[in-house]
Amino acid sequence: MRKYFSIVFVAMMLLSTLALVRTARAEDVKMVGVLSKIELAADGKSAIVILKDTKTEAPVTIIVTDDLTLDKFKDKRIVEGDEIRTKYEKSGDKNTSKMFKKTAGC
Repeated sequence: MRKYFSIVFVAMMLLSTLALVRTARAEDVKMVGVLSKIELAADGKSAIVILKDTKTEAPVTIIVTDDLTLDKFKDKRIVEGDEIRTKYEKSGDKNTSKMFKKTAGC
């Protein structure tokens, strides 16, 4: 009986630890919105974009760092007014892009 109790106790401790770790990690968010502003950094290695969420009409600021998307900004394949499908990581007050593409293809 004592061995059974200790196994259950260890299992409960493990599950509660995993629950805490899961809540501490950043949240992934998917969104579709209209691109309202692009600000490329001076060094060209990042950009700050503002999307207007199609569901809530709220502006969302996202940091883009992947080279493929930055190249699309530079040669105007993605411009203000385009509808964008994005997946970003929300950690605190920073939103970092994980995926960023036009909804109609690119």
